[in-house]
Amino acid sequence: MGMLSSLETPTIIFLILVFAAAATAFQAVFSLVKVGSVKRQVNKRLAIAQETKSLPDLVVELRKRRGLNEKGERKTGWAWFNDLVVRSGVPYHPKRWVTVPVMTGLAAGVAVFVFVKSILLAGLAVPVAGIAGPILYLQFMAKRRAKALGNQLPNALEVVVRSLEAGHPVPTAVDLVGKEMPDPIGSEFGMAADEIAFGSTLEQAIGRMADRCRHPDVDLFAATVRLQEKTGGNLVGLLKMNASTVRERSRMRLKIQAASSEGRASALILTAAPFGAATILMVSSPDYYSGVIGEQPVQIALGVIGVWMGIGNLVMRRMIDMRI
Repeated sequence: MGMLSSLETPTIIFLILVFAAAATAFQAVFSLVKVGSVKRQVNKRLAIAQETKSLPDLVVELRKRRGLNEKGERKTGWAWFNDLVVRSGVPYHPKRWVTVPVMTGLAAGVAVFVFVKSILLAGLAVPVAGIAGPILYLQFMAKRRAKALGNQLPNALEVVVRSLEAGHPVPTAVDLVGKEMPDPIGSEFGMAADEIAFGSTLEQAIGRMADRCRHPDVDLFAATVRLQEKTGGNLVGLLKMNASTVRERSRMRLKIQAASSEGRASALILTAAPFGAATILMVSSPDYYSGVIGEQPVQIALGVIGVWMGIGNLVMRRMIDMRI
């Protein structure tokens, strides 16, 4: 037994060292990928600046990629859709935005027809996936962007405060955030700095930034700048108070998120359970529903169940969606 343990000890030590080396290598690769991603985010607007020849061209190009016209205003049409496009931050390419919904709708229609064998449901899936799918994607991107803005704004305000305390002018402080911080806050402050250099006042540039973001914390920052421009006062002190207020609001949002976590988990489980059970049945016994899946009453019942599940999800979302 003593000889066996003496032989096993080096093997165990070797396996531990191999595991530690693999974990270290994984952490190093992950860190490199993360740093590279942050650098690409920081340099996104700077790459656009390198492609343009002049400051007016840069301002117009940045506005176009946000779905705005050359004057920085929302284009005519559906106001709610234009607002969603601007808030999402997804680059606006008209040809791509027409092609993707069409291809998504056709793919969804073909998939539904292959699995369900119903022309009616396949025809309904085409507009639902082609219209609702992109809209849900834009809403998801807008929500994620708003969350990132709320998390990054306090640090951006501290950068502005420290730059002002060092003696830099306000446009330089705003431009510093655009160069040093990642998206989305970096691009927003960068666009504001470009508009200031283009001839806009600080109040106008920050006001347009708040209009693009439609975030309560950014609105508070714009109100602070507007108040200081009209009444005067110590801008550094106001921005310090602003940063503190934004951080407190962020902490409150995290508390609300923790309080509503049980409801969100319940909604996720209730929504995923039917699909999980159906997937298990299809994998374990593919012919379980083959005799009735093509019947029209069954297809209608499945459609009604899907509608009721959607209504239930909306109700649960309203119950756990608490805002400050």
